Amino acid sequence: MALNNSPATITGDLNPPLAPPRERWSWALYDFSNTIFSMNITTLFFSAWIVADLGVTNTKFAIAKGIVAALVILSIPLFGAVSDTTQRRKPWIVVFTIICCMATAAIGIVGQTMVPAIGDSVRNAVVVPNFHLVGVPLLLILTLYVIADYTYQGAMPFYNAMLPELAPPEMRGRLSGLGTGVGYVGSIAGILIAFPFFNGTLPIVGKFSDSTIAALGRLVPFSGTGGNISTFVPTALLFLIFSLPLFFFCKDHNVVRDKAIDWGRGFRDVAHTIRETKKYPGLRRFILTTFLYQDAMGTIIANMTLFAIYAMGFTGGAKITLFLVLTIPAVLGSYPIGKLVDRIGPKRTLIFVISSWILLLIAMVLVPTKTGFWIVGFGIGLIFGGTATAERPLLLTLVPDKEAGRFFSLLVLSSRAAAIVGPFVWAFAVDGLTPGYGAPFAYRMGVVTVAIAMIGSLWMLRGLPETPPTIRREAPAK
Repeated sequence: MALNNSPATITGDLNPPLAPPRERWSWALYDFSNTIFSMNITTLFFSAWIVADLGVTNTKFAIAKGIVAALVILSIPLFGAVSDTTQRRKPWIVVFTIICCMATAAIGIVGQTMVPAIGDSVRNAVVVPNFHLVGVPLLLILTLYVIADYTYQGAMPFYNAMLPELAPPEMRGRLSGLGTGVGYVGSIAGILIAFPFFNGTLPIVGKFSDSTIAALGRLVPFSGTGGNISTFVPTALLFLIFSLPLFFFCKDHNVVRDKAIDWGRGFRDVAHTIRETKKYPGLRRFILTTFLYQDAMGTIIANMTLFAIYAMGFTGGAKITLFLVLTIPAVLGSYPIGKLVDRIGPKRTLIFVISSWILLLIAMVLVPTKTGFWIVGFGIGLIFGGTATAERPLLLTLVPDKEAGRFFSLLVLSSRAAAIVGPFVWAFAVDGLTPGYGAPFAYRMGVVTVAIAMIGSLWMLRGLPETPPTIRREAPAK
């Protein structure tokens, strides 16, 4: 497949037909399931448990996240190259998802068998003054976290690479936006289902009876003590259950059969793919752009709960309610942003989204009250899904469809390289400034580092070549 002289025209196969509705909805529903994991584990409950409840420093947590990022950098581009050899994506998604669910559940089991029952909203909590988790339990928990986060991220390039087989170019923005929007519905569902396990309540419904809480504990093992730790097993089950439609109803449409995988060639293909980026105008600049904004977004996602606790004073169910409410505008905003991609193009849409991010991060640093933080958070939720919605179609305007898997893997490579840098910069700011200036100021300065990265990404993005909303794809010359 060759690149036409026009940067906006990619030659290759004829447009793929629109996949059946069951298959498209099953694909989108995987966004629902994996966003439950993203919200409950990487954003809300795990960081609050490991740092706020168990006294682990931001730096130690950053080391675990850095290990995940390094593993992704070393392996995911290889998997992308191999998947493109056979055009098989679904088996990788299935295996990674199952391993992620098992590791997530294991965190909940280890946390209730090897760690004291302490922390926010834990029923019958023991009192351990100045507790700091160390030794084998800490190593085991962080190892399980690394496995869970790595396999969650490992499935994503294969999932993204399925998009070109499900819809023609002019409909990919909407399908991508549908997936992102459905994903944030998954966040809401995940939080609502986790709420009773966390503190025995549900918004609007109120507090559950002791018998109901006990019944929930019997229904879902290792979920009856309350607090952050009781949410991990339910999250694993939700992730697995809502992934099943993709497992059963989606398929790889263009499988290359009876072709042995040359693993050595896979490594060579990774190096070749990096060299190939220079053949596609704007691709390298776009990958550097994703490095910066994924650095910013990944850092703020992982630390938003801690910011709410230490900078804004949220406690107990309030911090969960905050994220529940902030997720609603994410659902409302994702699909319209997808339509905006189809109307004005993915580049202009992404410029709008990143510019909005910058303004909201600045406001987040300056806002003095919880009410103001709710308003800023609503704005962040409204544009939060915009990067993923615009990113996938934008990459597909720069590279041929059949090369999508390996280049989506390079986007993961870029974002994971950023995931090594971002958490350590955040930890340096927060752990370094807290002793002298207090946690509220230190966490606000952490957000400043995120805003700087986002400003850099906007500067890089503006230099990308212009592409129209619909990319014409021609049949190969005979």
